Amino acid sequence: MAEASAKTTGKAARTPEAAGGAIARIGIGGWNFAPWRDNFYPARLAQSRELEYASRQLTAIEINSTYHGTQKRSAFAKWRDETPDGFVFALKASRFATNRRVLAESAESIERFVDSGIAELGGKLGPVVWQFAPTKQFDPEDFEAFLALLPASVEGRELRHVLDVRHESFMTPDYLKLARKYKAATVFTDSDKFPSFADLTADFVYARLMRSSEKLKSGYAPKALDAWGERVQAWASGGIPEDLPRVDGKAAAKRKREVFVFFINGAKERAPAAAQALLGRLGWQAPPWEAGARGG
Repeated sequence: MAEASAKTTGKAARTPEAAGGAIARIGIGGWNFAPWRDNFYPARLAQSRELEYASRQLTAIEINSTYHGTQKRSAFAKWRDETPDGFVFALKASRFATNRRVLAESAESIERFVDSGIAELGGKLGPVVWQFAPTKQFDPEDFEAFLALLPASVEGRELRHVLDVRHESFMTPDYLKLARKYKAATVFTDSDKFPSFADLTADFVYARLMRSSEKLKSGYAPKALDAWGERVQAWASGGIPEDLPRVDGKAAAKRKREVFVFFINGAKERAPAAAQALLGRLGWQAPPWEAGARGG
């Protein structure tokens, strides 16, 4: 049977830029999701080529499988080779490091994840996201012990860490002080289910947007996407969106920042369309994609 070919023009994907040349990475969570075969992937595209296609329509993907289990070193190398220059993966770290009563005892799990081969992604290795259970409360001493365990690099690659805290007890200046001390970003989660605060704690921004609606073709209404485009521009250019909630209102240094935004939940079938719509508002267009028949 013939299938759609994932043939590209051979040109590297253009790096998306927001205001003043700052970099904005916009994407989705994962790439294997059956409903996307009806509204995102070309008809009859082989499932083995979905990452190849998605990485040329978006500029970042957050990998979730690394949260649930250890991946092979060869898998990271394969993902690296299937994606174009300029593309970036964010990785959710192992749940065995974060879903525990005493975080200070997670050294072995952290080491196992970091040494699993993530450095094979090379320049496409983006932030590592440490996601905590909604029931995990902020314990300053234990949480700092955990932060002190996070390595600064692996196999010569710098690591950037992101904290996805999901209990309201983290909405305190004491938490923000610790995150800033260890230069770890805090996820801005746009959701009613989890604490939603946009205080900056690192020199880059990480947002997970969870309000997409199945009733809207792009997941979000045009005005909502316009607003997110303005927020990304503000973050990237060194500003702070004034319409997002913060804990302490502390002003961040005025400098360009790399911004990561993932449409990650809600009506997941709309996530690629939402990401593409936001990229369009930032002036980024996907490189041409050639579809042709080949034997299969």
